[in-house]
Amino acid sequence: MALGRSVYDAMPRYAPAPMPRRVERRDVVILGAGPVGLALAAGLARHGQDCVVIEPRDQASFGSRAICISRRSLDLLAGVGAVKGILARGLAWTDGRSDWRGHEVLRFAMPHDADQQHPPMLNLQQCFTEQALIDAVLERPEVELRWGHAMRQIVPRADGVTLTVTTLEGEYTLDASWVVACDGARSPMRAALGLALQGESHEGRYLIADIRAALDLPTERRAWFDPASNPGSTLLMHRQPGDIWRIDYQLTPDEDAEAAQEEDAVRARIDAHLASIGQPVDYELILVSLYRAHELTLDRYRHGRVLLAGDAAHLLPIFGVRGMNSGIEDAATLAWMLATVAHGTADATLLDGWSAERVHAARENIASAHRSTLFMTPPTRGHALLRDAALSLAVTQDWARALANPRQSAAIGQPDSPLSTPEEGAWPAGTPVPGAVLPSVPLTSPGGEPTWLATLLDGEAGVITGDAALAATLRQDGAAAHRTLPGGSAPWQGVPQVLLIGPQGDARDDAGRAAALLGLDAPGAGYLVRPDGIIAWRWRRFDHAAFDVALARLRGKGRA
Repeated sequence: MALGRSVYDAMPRYAPAPMPRRVERRDVVILGAGPVGLALAAGLARHGQDCVVIEPRDQASFGSRAICISRRSLDLLAGVGAVKGILARGLAWTDGRSDWRGHEVLRFAMPHDADQQHPPMLNLQQCFTEQALIDAVLERPEVELRWGHAMRQIVPRADGVTLTVTTLEGEYTLDASWVVACDGARSPMRAALGLALQGESHEGRYLIADIRAALDLPTERRAWFDPASNPGSTLLMHRQPGDIWRIDYQLTPDEDAEAAQEEDAVRARIDAHLASIGQPVDYELILVSLYRAHELTLDRYRHGRVLLAGDAAHLLPIFGVRGMNSGIEDAATLAWMLATVAHGTADATLLDGWSAERVHAARENIASAHRSTLFMTPPTRGHALLRDAALSLAVTQDWARALANPRQSAAIGQPDSPLSTPEEGAWPAGTPVPGAVLPSVPLTSPGGEPTWLATLLDGEAGVITGDAALAATLRQDGAAAHRTLPGGSAPWQGVPQVLLIGPQGDARDDAGRAAALLGLDAPGAGYLVRPDGIIAWRWRRFDHAAFDVALARLRGKGRA
């Protein structure tokens, strides 16, 4: 329920795309211009792959919705050219606090240090994140964004999918080699395929309200358990740009949901909360909605020539802010894999590897979020008693405070990925293994400016080494492969780019962080990194045959 639009009035609206007058054939069609579909489109364009995005709306979604963007998502959005506007507008935060009946029971700080390129978390309304992605894809000729178009029917084929698309002008037929459904929690594609999400939906209901108010409070994550303003339940609060505050509060089991969403009822609860924290100010009530926590996923995300990503594939609880962030990870990994498959330089079985990885990630997210959900919305009287006992102990006992930790979203590695190659040699403890996400590594450019390893990789596959002779050899191999394989602009058909870290290399390790974080001290040691920043293989002594095997796995050609 939208009550005020003043903050979002300036959001651009887009004219409906003209209806094609003939049957079209496209390599990739994306359903949905939400954050996942747009991130996928931008990623495909980054890898030289054309795509069409079908979206029934005429603008970005309204309101806050998913508001917390994780460091991992910021890293990935940087790779598709969408992060600058997000960083400029968003509010970075590190700290959080939780209270129980007037007592502080937890104060936490998410891991953050000088090595990091981006903050651990950033608050920004989803509509503005989407707009930054829209602006990015509008700069890419590879992406055609069709506003006011909606899928009505699909007919799967062995070599693709035939879509019937409806517009205000009528219907048309669109043949696609691949279709990616990023069409949200109520996915029409999921319904058309007869697929059902599996898992658990929780009974606990949260009312979500966006207010505009000048509050004298820091940017941090706040939670109140059993507060005076909301007895017997929980209240969360996040600051957003533009003096917007997101307030989520749990409804008690006996409350009528419709009555609770009436403006007078919402204002009474918010008034009481603001007064209880010493902020009794006037405010504009902008948005009211209702939410239930879901822990659901499909068993696989590839169904022939149709792939499902984001909320179309999995629904995660809001606690720990995993929903949109997990979807952005879905998109970043799928972008490079689907681009190589569509270009004919990888086997389509590579997409089964994507499905296996992202189902693993969804289940890891669900396992983490489940503990938080039971704490935030106890499903039984017994759970509530245990929760209150833990919180009462946390008032005086440091060890009990960990029980109230919200377990914020973090990058999920892929230790059992079919695309990874077992490492070779003994590595220093703490260095990233195959399947792990490459850490943030600060470096110095040849001109003396600060940079980061991810910036140098620039969303492409790469070899990282400190050995100049190995770098020269791999560069010669890459040049030869690029000349002999067809379609030289296709994504890394030969040997990936090679980054040499050293005094005469692509970057210097002046602070010694690359040596410490990556352990590149042994002659010939190196890493093979995927375009999504996940390590595919690492070695202490380079072996050409093993390197060829590792590259083959990144093209869907088997596993260890």
